[in-house]
Amino acid sequence: MLLTTPRFLRCLLGGLLLSAGAALANEVADPNVVVDTSSLPPITAATPAGNPYRGQPRAIEIGRSAYNQACSRCHGVDAVNKGQVGPDLLRMDRACSRIADPAIREMCVVDNDDFFLKSVQEGKTRVGVVHMPAWKEVLSPAAIWTIRSFLESRKP
Repeated sequence: MLLTTPRFLRCLLGGLLLSAGAALANEVADPNVVVDTSSLPPITAATPAGNPYRGQPRAIEIGRSAYNQACSRCHGVDAVNKGQVGPDLLRMDRACSRIADPAIREMCVVDNDDFFLKSVQEGKTRVGVVHMPAWKEVLSPAAIWTIRSFLESRKP
């Protein structure tokens, strides 16, 4: 009888949620991910804002490998998101594509670039639960831009 009382069930559910949150809170970026961007132009202080590798075939190729090493576990292999826990990254620029004015659309994309870079570097933690680990110690900005380039190449 005690095992079916509402109070017991609430306590059990709360304990399960807390233990699941504690497990997720220990999520860390995989330090074994290796991304070689040496064949790409270096990023310098003079590099304009936004993704410097947008549309570059070599960057897209490197980004696919980087994505599948670092991101596919949560977002889907080759960015095919079918029920993964992470959001569908191919939808990131959907709002920008609807903007008619090219200059404003470009500002929107550059803003999304900045958001993407910071999100990957810093990760996503809410209420003490790590939804995505911080990758700044594993992925260089160049590696992150190649991932962004790969994702943009996958858009319909």
